[in-house]
Amino acid sequence: MNSAEKIFAVAPMMDWTDRHCRVLHRLLSSRARLYTEMVTADAILHGDRERLIGFSGIEHPVVLQLGGSNPRKLAEAARIGAERGYDEINLNVGCPSDRVQSGCFGAALMKEPALVGECMAAMRAAVAVPVTVKCRIGVDEQEPAEALPALVDACTAAGVRVFAVHARKAWLSGLSPKENRDIPPLDYPLVYALKQARPELTIIINGGIGSLDEAEAHLRHVDGVMLGRAAYQTPALLADVDRRLFGEAPRDINAAVDAYVGYIAARLPEGVPLNAMTKHMLGLFHGLPGARLFRRHLSENATKKGAGVSVLRDALGFIGKPRAEAA
Repeated sequence: MNSAEKIFAVAPMMDWTDRHCRVLHRLLSSRARLYTEMVTADAILHGDRERLIGFSGIEHPVVLQLGGSNPRKLAEAARIGAERGYDEINLNVGCPSDRVQSGCFGAALMKEPALVGECMAAMRAAVAVPVTVKCRIGVDEQEPAEALPALVDACTAAGVRVFAVHARKAWLSGLSPKENRDIPPLDYPLVYALKQARPELTIIINGGIGSLDEAEAHLRHVDGVMLGRAAYQTPALLADVDRRLFGEAPRDINAAVDAYVGYIAARLPEGVPLNAMTKHMLGLFHGLPGARLFRRHLSENATKKGAGVSVLRDALGFIGKPRAEAA
């Protein structure tokens, strides 16, 4: 598999991968594929679209992830997303939250492959950009070796060619959304087998991947890797993605931080609170001298009324200094 075919993605994560997070991640990697948080089709049709799905041009390539199960509404939401400039529209067939279950979308749709196929067909008919699926390997008592191929078959019949697979089942009863991210066992070989059985499809593997070493190992079996919490909680790893996975020059973290400070300075007059942007940086200097002081300063001061970019600059002043947390 040559580097042009590889995909590295940062997973869509509710309350985390908002537009400010995505700008920071893009400054750290030019090659990462970035996703929005899941946005329901109803919210896009009836809500504040700029607030919900607005994004900055720097974020490309960026994917809009939709939630829903009504083909007509999803098609319209996909059309709106494509018109706004998203590079890809993705359907969530993996989120296990209570809200998702009550609305019959997310992971609950693993039980409705025919309906998912209808949704994908409607979305594909509405837009010219790629339409893709992010799913689990099954839910509840389903047998993953049957449930995953059934979903994939229904979607490929509708013309879908790209699948991001979280290699865990979701338990819609008995486990919380947080527990569903850790407790169900991972089954990477099942995802590898899917790629082997359907080599014409693009298969991206997700779930429990914590480092670029692990990402490289997975890329021997599938087309792409998707990191979630590891990318968010230790975003410095993104600065080495371009070099490690694509043979390009690594990103300079200091230059990325300087650019993000400039971005923050431009957003503050628009009414964006400082903390809404700096919270995505808290893990950026993990393991470096001064990192704890950096986090503490932002945590204590970025939420204050009228907090400005000087708060961030003061926090950055702690980085690189000998550990003096006890002082």
